[in-house]
This record gives sequence, structure tokens and C-alpha cells, in this order.
Amino acid sequence: MSQWLEPFTAWLGTHPQWLGLVLFIAACAECLAVVGLLIPGTVLLFAIAMLAGSGALTLSETLLLGFGGGLLGDLISYGLGRRYHQGIRRLPGLRHHPEWLLRAEHYFARYGVASLLVGRFIGPLRPMLPMTAGMLDMPFGRFLLVSLIAAAGWSMAYLLPGWTAGAALRLPLAEGFWGEAALIVGAILMLIAAVIHGSFRHQRWVSAIAAGLSVLILLGLFIGWPHFKEFDEGLLAVVQTERSATMDRVMVLITRAGDFHTQLWVAVLLSLLLLLLRQWRAACFAIATLLGTALANGTLKATFARVRPEVLMEPLNSYSFPSGHSSAAFALFLTLGVLAGRDQPPRLRLAWLLLAGLPATAIALSRVYLGVHWSTDVLAGALLAATACSLSLTLVQWRAPLPALSPRAWWLILPACLGLLGAFSVWALPEAMQMYRYG
Repeated sequence: MSQWLEPFTAWLGTHPQWLGLVLFIAACAECLAVVGLLIPGTVLLFAIAMLAGSGALTLSETLLLGFGGGLLGDLISYGLGRRYHQGIRRLPGLRHHPEWLLRAEHYFARYGVASLLVGRFIGPLRPMLPMTAGMLDMPFGRFLLVSLIAAAGWSMAYLLPGWTAGAALRLPLAEGFWGEAALIVGAILMLIAAVIHGSFRHQRWVSAIAAGLSVLILLGLFIGWPHFKEFDEGLLAVVQTERSATMDRVMVLITRAGDFHTQLWVAVLLSLLLLLLRQWRAACFAIATLLGTALANGTLKATFARVRPEVLMEPLNSYSFPSGHSSAAFALFLTLGVLAGRDQPPRLRLAWLLLAGLPATAIALSRVYLGVHWSTDVLAGALLAATACSLSLTLVQWRAPLPALSPRAWWLILPACLGLLGAFSVWALPEAMQMYRYG
């Protein structure tokens, strides 16, 4: 792969005017039926995103191009399935590898619309599920709505890390930045690897292991945050280069979803709905995660006074470590992700957690963008929520696994919680724009 990837990226580096088009085509190919199985799309997109972050494209341009390319790949795949139906099996590639389509049909038949969301983050399924949806005559309006959401999350998950790395290489950051970044990223990757390994081996105590590792990393941040100064200031500098009036409005809208009152009412609604549906163990898990995270966050902020970044014209009064927006958002969405993954194979459970983590990550990153939190603040908030979620799941599953919620329950819970979240975010947007203006 490196035989052609290195010369190709070198050529792009000397011809940046083609980068946007290449990014769009690569994102389209990665999501295109059959083609996406034959190219190393993940590595290619990361390399292109790094070049984009080096100054060729802004973050918003990179994400929009990835989103547009991925959506086009979905639509072409859907159109192929709708055009050929069962005759799609005779097309080149599928004729010799029928298992590619059979696997996608199995997941689509079992999980329906949800398979298009979750399968977006599972490599062998990503390019095949849209074609399967067309082949089985899924209504186009429903497919388009799900694909819009899935493509947006996929673009963020696949392109943001590469773009950030490229932007960090471009800026004259402090000498210790990369060492500190490697330490933090290494610790997070160790946590993720332990969860993936334990899940695939069906280890009963994987949630307890996740809780223990999260606590250790959180403790390391708690004790060693003064030593991560270059990392915090470096990432803040990278993000602040992307400030614009349009992005400000978007980020303020996103950050509103993590406000205390918003998260409080959504948490109350989720807990009440689970109780009304007589999902007692799921309700205990949700209440323990959400309430435990809130209490732990309040305790840490009361005992650990860390000053916020000096970006806002009128700095907020409360202290910043850990980020309340980050901890509350991760607690809510991790709870939903864990509940959605019950009684499913490990790969799908992990994909649900990844999907659930994307809106929480967006809320957390909006705090860094707006200059009200350091990067280690939002990371500590995420780890705090992961600790509470893992510990609550361990206790609830002490005697038996947590059962899955019925589709009927999800059709009630998701629209109600997400609708309330969106309503609160939009309601006070004008006042929030005044609060988060900067000089």
C-alpha cells in the first residue's frame, strides 16, 4: 500500500489545488458499493485530512467535502440496488464474493434502519448496506434522512483526527506538545484497546476493567495537568485559527446541548420514560450513570479550582476542571449507546458506542473552540462519564446481563430525548451568542 500511497500524498502536497476534489472522490469511493471494500479508505482519508489540516483546507471545508462525498457514495450505492434488485448479485465483484452481500443483507434484515447508522462505522458493511437498502426497496426519503445523519457522523469521526494532526504540524507549537500528546493519546488508545479486546473475547468484567482504566487516566490528568500545559495551549491555538462568525453560531448551537439545564431535563425525561416502560434495570443503570456523573463532577469542581482559558471577553465565573458540558453529554449519550447495544454482537455494540460518542464529542470540542475549557478539561469530563457508566453497568449486570429494550421503547425514547435536546439548544441561542462572543 505504501508503494503508491506515499508518492500519491507527496504529489498532493505539491499540488494542493487538487486536494478538495481528491478528498471528495476518496470519501465517495470509501462509501461506494464494492469499491469501498477494495481500497484502503481509512488510511487514505487520514493522510488526505492531514494534508488538508496543513493549511490547504479549513476544518469546515474538510468536513463538508467528506460529508458530501460520503453521501454521494451512499446515493449511488442505493441507486444501484434499486435499479438491479436481485440482479445485483451478478455484477463483477459480487459474483465471486457473494458473502459480501449476504453479510449486509443479514444485518439489514435484523436491524433495519439502525443498521445504516451503526454499519457506517463497520468497514466491511459500510459500502454494502446502502446498496442492500435499495435492493430491498427501502423508501428513498427514509434512506436519505438516515444517510444524512450517518454521513455527518462518519465525516467527523474519520477526518477530524487527521485534520487536527495536520494543523498541529503546521503551527509553531511548543517543543513539549508532541510528547504530551503522545502520552495522552496512548493512554486513551490503551483504554479503547482493552474494551475492544474484552468485548470480542466476551469477558464478563470488561465494564469493570473499563471503569478501572478510566479512573487511572482521570487520576493522571487530575495530578499531572500542570505538565500538560503545552498540549492544552497548543490545541487551543489550533482550534482558535478556525474561528469565524458562521462557525461560532454552529458551535454555540452545539454547546447549548450540553448546558446544565438542558442535560438535567433530558436526563429526567429519559429516567421517567424508562420507569414508565417498566424497564427497571435499565432505569437504575441510567439514573446511576447520570446522577453519579453529575455528583462527581460537582465535587471535583468544588475541590479543584482550575482557571479557564482567557479567550472570552467576559470569562465565566465557575472553574473548568472537569468540563461539566463534556461529562454530562458523554454520560447521556454513553447511556443511550450502551442500552442500544444490548443483546447484539461485539462489533455492533462497539459501533453503537462510537456512534453515541460522536454528538458528545462535538459538544466537548465546542467548549475548546469557544475558549471556555482546556482540552484536558473536556477529556477529564469524558473519562468521568465513562467511569460512572462502566461502574453502573458492572453493578447492574452483577447477576445477569442487562436485557435489550424493545423497538417500541426506542421509538418513544429517542424522539422524545433528542427532540427536547434540540428544543433547548435552539430556544436560547441569541442569549448564548452574546455570552460566548470573543474579542
